[in-house]
Amino acid sequence: MPEPDVSGKIEIGAAPEVLYALVSDPEKMAALAEEYDGHRWVGDATGPVVGARIRDENRLGFRRWSTLSTITDADPGRRFGWEVTSVAGLPVAHWQYDFEPSGDGCLVTESMWERRPAWFRIPTSTVTGVWDRTSANRANIEATLARLKVVAES
Repeated sequence: MPEPDVSGKIEIGAAPEVLYALVSDPEKMAALAEEYDGHRWVGDATGPVVGARIRDENRLGFRRWSTLSTITDADPGRRFGWEVTSVAGLPVAHWQYDFEPSGDGCLVTESMWERRPAWFRIPTSTVTGVWDRTSANRANIEATLARLKVVAES
């Protein structure tokens, strides 16, 4: 896989398995993430396993939109990742958390790969209100990782 479009890292004083449990739980992530606001499992899915799908609810100010996420990586304590598509099934992004044991805790890396075709960026920016997705995601990753650290270390 090529280098991510945006990535952030943070040292957290918690075990990789604890951090994995937090980021792989969509309900807990709704309290940690910037734009992600909730979910419902799709089909027979009830938990974070490869292939499970989630209908994501997102928000930014008064703007609201839905996406569909399919879990691509579910390796407890090591990696959690998912592919995001639009309601119409068009690719949006790939998101991933990687966990590396470090000292008394863990180095957590959150990464995002842009998947939207160029022609699809204007319509999605109109819906979300975000015209510079790279800068917005950089700030969102920093905020999410900071919240993750507070929750995991408390």
